[in-house]
Amino acid sequence: MGGFDVFFLCLVGVAFLFVLWLLPAGIKLIYQYERGVVFTLGRFAGIRQPGLTLIVPVLQTMRKVDMRIKTADIPRQEVMTKDNIPMLVNAVVYFKVLDPEAVIIKIEDHVFAVRQYTQAALRDVIGNSEMDSVLTEREKIAESIKTIVDMETNGWGVDVESIKVQEVELPAEMKRAMAKQAEAERERRAMVIASQGELTASENLRKAAETLSKSNGALHLRTLQTIRDIASDPSEKIVLFLPSDLSDVASKLTGGRGAAKK
Repeated sequence: MGGFDVFFLCLVGVAFLFVLWLLPAGIKLIYQYERGVVFTLGRFAGIRQPGLTLIVPVLQTMRKVDMRIKTADIPRQEVMTKDNIPMLVNAVVYFKVLDPEAVIIKIEDHVFAVRQYTQAALRDVIGNSEMDSVLTEREKIAESIKTIVDMETNGWGVDVESIKVQEVELPAEMKRAMAKQAEAERERRAMVIASQGELTASENLRKAAETLSKSNGALHLRTLQTIRDIASDPSEKIVLFLPSDLSDVASKLTGGRGAAKK
């Protein structure tokens, strides 16, 4: 073999080794929950679907995008409400990628951006709400935040699934004031219920008195029943209730004796 043939064989061997080295770099595996964004010489070339795919090494690059729903925690932060009440609030946002091309080309880190934008929207919405509405209408507050964030993130290729306000912590002084208010409210309700009970009892007593007055012996029977109930306990004192017409009987008896003396 001549020198040219040896050089040619060496060249072929080097080329073969180079191909063997580039072949693994050109074979890419994309999972079902991923999409591949391919760039050719730095320019967008298309979206690759799940499965095995080939790219041209050196000339093409591919970045994978996770299409699953992601969770981003919004750290606890102090927010001043519309009625000047400071409170600590934290939340969590659930989102997913809808457009892999936009999420790679239009924004550098979509997870960080969604977290920061949600945090800003949380402060704005709670800052324009009063304390009572924040405490009682968490779902409405979360929906308002979701609407604001969704309007911005749609251009990034991201869809916000939901936002949940997890904790709302008030200052200790406000907690004590709310506890006093709740206690006063419970006392007011108790007094109203007690007064209604007294009113009902008085009505029933009036009806019972009217019923007893219709019968001459009914009051005496009730008196005897009360005495019997008291007498069941030896330690109790017994009080005898005399009929109201006993004085008339006594006066008649006394008057009769006076007439006899005269």
